[in-house]
Amino acid sequence: MIHHCGMYWPPHASVSGAVNSALFLALAAATLYFFLQSLLEGPGFVPLGWKPENEEEAVYLQYCTVCNGYKAPRSHHCKTCGHCVMKMDHHCPWINCCVGHRNHAYFNLFLVAGVIGCGQASAVLICSMYHAISRPPYARGTPFVHVTLTTLLLSLLAIGMAVGVLLAVGALFYLQMRGILRNRTTIEDWIMEKANGRREERGLPPFTFPYDLGRKRNLASVFLGDKEYDGLSWPVREGCGKYDLTIEQKAQKAEKLQRSRLFTCTSDYSGRWFPLLSWWRAALAAPCQAEPRLPLQPGDTVRVTRQRRYVAL
Repeated sequence: MIHHCGMYWPPHASVSGAVNSALFLALAAATLYFFLQSLLEGPGFVPLGWKPENEEEAVYLQYCTVCNGYKAPRSHHCKTCGHCVMKMDHHCPWINCCVGHRNHAYFNLFLVAGVIGCGQASAVLICSMYHAISRPPYARGTPFVHVTLTTLLLSLLAIGMAVGVLLAVGALFYLQMRGILRNRTTIEDWIMEKANGRREERGLPPFTFPYDLGRKRNLASVFLGDKEYDGLSWPVREGCGKYDLTIEQKAQKAEKLQRSRLFTCTSDYSGRWFPLLSWWRAALAAPCQAEPRLPLQPGDTVRVTRQRRYVAL
């Protein structure tokens, strides 16, 4: 991008060229800064052995056997991080930690800076390459863009990467902003989907999400005042209780346990991801998740909560 800006839109030749180059460098610096902040700040973890101040309220909360404490409202245990994460949204492999309470704003600013920067780079590089390929020899009034075979291949690669990031990260940013405007994390979207289905089956009224305070307050709570909260308790809308969501989660898990079935293993399973020699159909049908596979022996009993063809979960 910088190489092409020097030929197609030189910063020293016009004010617009200088603004274009300065904007791109600022977006590149912002992308790197917010990426590092997301990584270094971290999502915030629930203290080990945490319990509510009023111990009578513990009945509304889920207990984490790994952290030896109760899960605070909106928190979830991440097997990759090994801790209960405050207001966990998802585990991001790019920053090698979860997106949660403390780094949610940094992560979304990282996304928006990357999307805008790649959008600008895509437009400038495509226009620059068009002039490099279609410009007649010795033409006047149009920028002269010279490319060799090496710079041509690198430019095409850069265009492909910029457009790819624009589409993929842009879609992620859209989903993130949609959740922020409703004050829901990705996990809470999933919980709400199951809550609506469960209540519809039972003829119950729709579940009211307790943390939706209106778009303006939801947006401000993440980008302006998220750190004002301790990550263990959250303001709720009028008419809702602070444990409504956790109570719904416990009800969903109780129904899930009730629907589960016990099975006895009849054959050995090594626990490998791709047991092509013995269970090749199961290997090809494996779900896309990071959880480890469990080695099994004949006589072992497993509780199955849901099932796909050739795979029990």
